[in-house]
Amino acid sequence: MKNIITKIIILILFTAVFVACSEEYFEVNTPSNTATVDQLRMQDLIAPIIHSTMEAQRSAELSFGNYVQNFVSTGGGAAGQTTASGLWDQVYLYILPNLKVIKEKSIESNAIHIGAITDVLTAINLGIATDTWDNIPYSDATNGPDNNFPTFDTQEEIYTQIFILLDDAISALESTDDSGFDLGSSDLIYGGDSDKWLRTAYTIKARYQLHLVNKGIVTANDVLTTIANGYTSTDDDFQMFYDDKNINPWYSVEVLARSTGNFSNDIASQLVSSMNGEYYPFQSGSVIIDPRLPLFAEIPDEDIEYRGFVSGGLGISTDGSDANTSFKTDGYYTSVDSPLMLISYAEAMFIKAEAAFLANGGTTISTGSNLDAYTAYLSGVQASMDMYGVDGADYLSDAAIAVGEAGLMLNHILKEKYIHNFLNPETFVDFRRYDFSEDAFKGLQIRLEDAADNNEYEGQWYRRAEYPSTEISRNETNVLANQQTPVTPVWWDN
Repeated sequence: MKNIITKIIILILFTAVFVACSEEYFEVNTPSNTATVDQLRMQDLIAPIIHSTMEAQRSAELSFGNYVQNFVSTGGGAAGQTTASGLWDQVYLYILPNLKVIKEKSIESNAIHIGAITDVLTAINLGIATDTWDNIPYSDATNGPDNNFPTFDTQEEIYTQIFILLDDAISALESTDDSGFDLGSSDLIYGGDSDKWLRTAYTIKARYQLHLVNKGIVTANDVLTTIANGYTSTDDDFQMFYDDKNINPWYSVEVLARSTGNFSNDIASQLVSSMNGEYYPFQSGSVIIDPRLPLFAEIPDEDIEYRGFVSGGLGISTDGSDANTSFKTDGYYTSVDSPLMLISYAEAMFIKAEAAFLANGGTTISTGSNLDAYTAYLSGVQASMDMYGVDGADYLSDAAIAVGEAGLMLNHILKEKYIHNFLNPETFVDFRRYDFSEDAFKGLQIRLEDAADNNEYEGQWYRRAEYPSTEISRNETNVLANQQTPVTPVWWDN
């Protein structure tokens, strides 16, 4: 279902705003015409929260997309450490406080399905936050000026809360809601369709369970049990569309910025070489490039080959020639009205494929699996083609993709998930789960760096964000007690 943003007014409830802000913040930022909590309906708040949730994901991807080599800065630049401050602001200023208000109103109104939707959205935002910083405030993070110095919950504690929230949401969404309250068009994703939110809860749960499989806390079979109740088609895709009045932010920062001579990014070699036949040579003769590549990248009119930018390579491609791939003008994610995607049916199939592969004893270097893993893998590829609106018949029948049960490797599944999830911060989780292994992500090489730059993290992969400097000044003791280097693994990555 395509949901178009026609008008969004971000409502900040200052009585519930993030606790790390100083008291002066509340004194100077409460305009006289701000609606009170009692005056606002649940429907008034949900659209701004969903909008902020999607913008938060994109904000994280601005750095993480460079780390996983979806893109590079102009001419091949590799990103350094990040604080992901835009994500922090969205989660703690605009999302969690307002979700708390809706949750309280849903309890008062016995609107159990709306309450469940707030639980799903809370889990989603806690998930991206903890996967970004590791330990984060949550238990006392929305107490307003009553607590300006929140303590931090460990990532293990946050994951426990994520699963509690999702299990509660599943239970509520599987129950009958007789309250008469409905989000309708205020729900920018599903228009208030509780069945789709139920499948989302299961799919998000499976995503976060998969994060813990290599940790040994969750089994691959647990993931398979959960994902069996998840998304059933591309109609379930969790995406939010823009329009010509509220333009897509990737279009703004890539296409418009480039056309006006401002800073923009270029498409990296890891993505291009995974799609142009370099890392996975096509066999049939009927496939030259992955049919999705022209939706992501463009090349000069005089060129015929896509050559991605090596991360940190100062403009070279993998063979040493000049790279030539830019963000596509009017591409799938770079048009005025393009969507932002959070999670999709295709990803659900790749989650199922990976879990089935692992449950069958597969490793990063093993070859061969069972029918369940292979069928889910192919279903994921087909779902991706369907979502992107391209003909994938020749691609799916090429021996580079149609490897058969006996030829299936984990890198085939992860490669297709990597391509499908272009510009999705979940890929940064995948790279860390498999320790940036070239066995899992064929061809992957760490960014190139000039020794003269004296980067103390040269030769090391970035694995987390540092906390924003504003939080250090506001809540120094608690922030510094949890601060780690940007190359230190998060809890589930240890």
